[in-house]
Amino acid sequence: MRKGWLVALGVVMGLAMAQGKLTVWTHYGGPELEWLKKTAASFEKSSGTKVEVVEVPFGDIQNKFILGAPQGQAADLIVSIPHDWVGAMAAAGVLEPMGKYTTASYVQGLDDVAVEALTYRNQLFALPMFAESVALIYNKKYVKSAPKTWDEFLKIAQENTKGNTFGFLYNIGDPYFNYGFFTAYGASVFAKSGGSLNAGDLRLGGEAGQKALSFIKDLRYKYKLVPEGVDYGVADGAFKDGSLAMIINGPWAIGDYKKAKIDFGIASFPAPPGGSAWKPFVGVQGVAMNAYSRNKTAAANFAKLLVSENSQIAFNQAGGRIPVSKAAVAKLKNDPVVAGFSPVIASGTPMPNIPEMGKVWGPWGNAISQAIQKPDTNVAKIIEDMVAEIRKGIGSK
Repeated sequence: MRKGWLVALGVVMGLAMAQGKLTVWTHYGGPELEWLKKTAASFEKSSGTKVEVVEVPFGDIQNKFILGAPQGQAADLIVSIPHDWVGAMAAAGVLEPMGKYTTASYVQGLDDVAVEALTYRNQLFALPMFAESVALIYNKKYVKSAPKTWDEFLKIAQENTKGNTFGFLYNIGDPYFNYGFFTAYGASVFAKSGGSLNAGDLRLGGEAGQKALSFIKDLRYKYKLVPEGVDYGVADGAFKDGSLAMIINGPWAIGDYKKAKIDFGIASFPAPPGGSAWKPFVGVQGVAMNAYSRNKTAAANFAKLLVSENSQIAFNQAGGRIPVSKAAVAKLKNDPVVAGFSPVIASGTPMPNIPEMGKVWGPWGNAISQAIQKPDTNVAKIIEDMVAEIRKGIGSK
């Protein structure tokens, strides 16, 4: 009897070791956290692998993971990381390359921009869950249909800039909100070399950078649309108050606009004068695996469940995130927010995910602020100084 009990115990312990236990760190809250816990419970039931979901503040996750993973003190999975963390975390050796766990059909079923965003040195380091970018959001009280050309946009914006209303406002001093104008005039942050970003080849300067910065300055002084003192809070508040016709903003603002009962539409910003298509920065978040995890197979299976088509649809319904699965987007085609942002995201450019990007934001933001301070600023000199400062920070010539 005792021998049989020991055999049975051995079998149970063997199964437990095979099934293991997954720990998941997440910064989600509210309905998104409930979605994650519900999905974890479903995975537990079907696989026999216990999943513990641990809430960790967003600002703590990256550093805690980099320091803890080699010591066996980090989660098996993070749900989810922004793609611009990937470079630093992969360079630290704490992220498991995820390409080995995916199929070609899975990758082909995703927006290219999502795959590119989470790829570092030609390896996919997280499975894409959702994306975001800014777009032109317009109040249908003032704008019946989205402007397709710069002339249409300018006419609508200027006609509605009167009395207590504004035609167009946005966070004019922030590089993130302005990147689409840089791309429209041929600028980018870094060039690519061999499929990877080359931090030594900065493309924000020169004639392209000057044209972009001049246009941003013109929005204030030539077209008289974005007055001094306008930042994110001012522009966002005016749109919620119903006194603003058009704004550049992202999906994170939509909940408040719905609460304010604004009848809005979403579209791409038209090409600026003398420029080509407007392509904003895209941010992507994905499920990342601990390179030191002792239960990688189970972790990969749970990660794949989280980013499946049906899971992306359920996640969208929980918190409004924009899915990157093409099939999920197609099934949500009647959702005006998904239908509005998805084509803008698909046409955009991922924010650089290499560590050197941290040296770009400050000088870039300072350059924009200097350029829009007064009508006679020397844009060419400002761009030249910006490029020199960024190169010095990065350590390139």
